[in-house]
Amino acid sequence: MKIFRAEPSHWHRMGDVKIGLVDSLFIKRERLESGFNREMFNEDFAILFHSMNRRSGNLFEIVSNDDELMQKLLGNIMTRYEPHSIDETIRELVEEIAQSLIWLGRAYYFLHDDREQKEVHVASFSSGGVVRLFGTHIQWVPKRRERHWDREDEELPREIRILDAAKVMRFDMPISIKRMLSAQNRTLAVLDKHQFGETNFHPQTTHENPNPTNHFDFRVWRDTQERALYRATRSTGWNGRKYDSSKHSDFFDCHRLIRFRRNQLMLRDDILGRLSSELSRVGKGYKAEFSIEISGTDELPSVARLNELEVKLAREEVGFNEIIDYCYKR
Repeated sequence: MKIFRAEPSHWHRMGDVKIGLVDSLFIKRERLESGFNREMFNEDFAILFHSMNRRSGNLFEIVSNDDELMQKLLGNIMTRYEPHSIDETIRELVEEIAQSLIWLGRAYYFLHDDREQKEVHVASFSSGGVVRLFGTHIQWVPKRRERHWDREDEELPREIRILDAAKVMRFDMPISIKRMLSAQNRTLAVLDKHQFGETNFHPQTTHENPNPTNHFDFRVWRDTQERALYRATRSTGWNGRKYDSSKHSDFFDCHRLIRFRRNQLMLRDDILGRLSSELSRVGKGYKAEFSIEISGTDELPSVARLNELEVKLAREEVGFNEIIDYCYKR
């Protein structure tokens, strides 16, 4: 086993990984197998930005005491689609962080210094095997085989990497949202487990009775499942992608939509606040008094405006179309 100070390893993207008994104490499966409903919810909740009513203005306002360093940090963030503008980079980065938080509860990024180009590259790395002890981030890397096309495969030993805390950015799911999702997921897990349980109530056909009578009321079964789903998702406001149900009113749908969108915006704003504090902290390694603050502009929907719409909806002072348009703004 090797113990040393280094940049984080991207071992989860390499060849064959050998997870031993000791490794399993530190490395958990990142993406646990989830059921049908939870999969859908995670996908829907991670969509923090929409493209309806798209305008030309910037989505984010950036205030910094050093624009050159700000450009150096934000201009070299490695995101999935490699956007070209700072505004697009922040949007993509917030979405990536949100997806990691929803699925894993945590996200990590690291500042890589390119001394030859005199640049700083910010890239994500897996939270698997990363623990924080007394303010120090330690990455447990299992034995693995690294494949090469121009030479024989290489067997790499188990490693414990001590990461530079001044270059690690860590994001955690807000406690209030974490508790909300935890409570919801417990019920969703039960619903997913018994989603197709109605097949157990079909009577067996026999030679003597090829068309047996079935007295089980499947409508009651489906109604019970739907009621359980709506009760489980009351706090988040998720509708389970049931857009055409005749069992609830437009008022019900709009109240749910406002609640769901508000939770998304609260997560978005928390990520922006955390991103500002983390960039300010790591930026101090390059300039002691560096600070940066990133916030949404009026081009983005806000929690305050959603609260106003909710009150107006209760008073019947706003139309459904206005609420739907605003919820899907950006």
